[in-house]
Amino acid sequence: MTRPTSRRTVLAAALAAAAGAGTVASAGPASASPSLTSPSLAPSSPATASLVDNRFWAAYADWRCGSSAGTRAVTGRRPGLVISTPAGSTAYTDPHTGTTSTWEYATWTSPAHRPAVPATEVIASWNAHTPQGTWIQIELRGSYSDGTDTPWYVMGRWASGDTDIRRTSVDDQSDGRSTVWTDTLSLDDTTSGLRLVSYRLRLTLHRTPGSRLTPTVHRAGAMASDIPDRFTVPAAAPRTVRELPVPRYSQNVHVGEYPEYDNGGEAWCSPTSSQMIIEYWGRKPTSEDLAWVKPGLADPQVCHAARYTFDHQYEGCGNWPFNTAYATTYRDMNAVVTRLGSLTDLEKLIAVGIPVITSQSFLKGELTGAGYGTSGHLMTVIGFTADGDVIANDPASPSNDAVRRVYQRREWENIWLRTKRYDANGQVRGGTGGVCYVFWPVGPAPAQHRVLRSLGLT
Repeated sequence: MTRPTSRRTVLAAALAAAAGAGTVASAGPASASPSLTSPSLAPSSPATASLVDNRFWAAYADWRCGSSAGTRAVTGRRPGLVISTPAGSTAYTDPHTGTTSTWEYATWTSPAHRPAVPATEVIASWNAHTPQGTWIQIELRGSYSDGTDTPWYVMGRWASGDTDIRRTSVDDQSDGRSTVWTDTLSLDDTTSGLRLVSYRLRLTLHRTPGSRLTPTVHRAGAMASDIPDRFTVPAAAPRTVRELPVPRYSQNVHVGEYPEYDNGGEAWCSPTSSQMIIEYWGRKPTSEDLAWVKPGLADPQVCHAARYTFDHQYEGCGNWPFNTAYATTYRDMNAVVTRLGSLTDLEKLIAVGIPVITSQSFLKGELTGAGYGTSGHLMTVIGFTADGDVIANDPASPSNDAVRRVYQRREWENIWLRTKRYDANGQVRGGTGGVCYVFWPVGPAPAQHRVLRSLGLT
């Protein structure tokens, strides 16, 4: 399960005070819709799908749009963006090592994208290859509905390895009206009517000076949303009966291992879930990749996933886009962070063979059979029973054999899609509002492509 973070608690408390609610929101990673309103909220009825907008740049034509300073688009089976002629050099002092190094860089800035929904939150994600000696920075600048702009916010400094820079989010980014909380850009007061009506991404590609190395960015974009505050969501009628053969891994097998990565396996729900789906798609780390893991440990690939999703600022493995970026370090994989509108959307993906990693929080008594409560947890949905119940590989299990769980449909649906909940003390806390990771291979089957496209993911 994910480790609570004090900075999210501070954000939620400030927003609660502004809204007059006097309560504290959930402290899980990238908590969705953190503003608080009265606990007497009625169930919402709008379809969440109409309140979510996805835009990802991935095609050759995409990379030729926008503005470039030293980058160029490349064609092929998997188009991308690379360094052509560096625009200059810059010194970067890694806050986690204290080391200052000089890097050549080039930039690409996307065209402005105007989401179909004026947004209260934006979450960026990206797919990239960063050979040793390279790394990338992802920034986002939004335009408010009053005609002003946010600063350029850093949404991540990322490399697939950890020898050149330490992979990191950036704290203390705010203009007094919006704030970046680890991996999520959120409006500070959603009751004010202010919204983000457009945004641009800026990618900065770095390499060792004088080399011909380059990162390659294959996909970059964001999910923008305005999910209403809600304690319950409408029920969706069952429509899919299928179970996918996803490998089963327990995070709890790794309790105490590599405590430098967020205290070991007890907090590794996100990388454990990511590893399950990576292997479902037939990818896995090589023996050379795993050579650093202590001999004799079970499922060393889970330790590997924890190390290579670890956010050195957040001090945890639950950074959402760092997990999707990790998945795409494997051959020909795509991955995004998004929100789905309902269990119907999730069933569409399962029906065509695409499992989904979901984020949720709940009290122990709210999910029958779980046996625990959590302020933030990732699990992998692998299917639906004939009764419509959710089949999940839940990494918060005592062993790999115990990972497969069947959860009651209505309970699971509500804890995943709501944005507000009560804690054990009766205080209002946050929910993720349908956040999930979706991984799929380059060249999906036609039926898979149709569903992905219908959800705005391709």
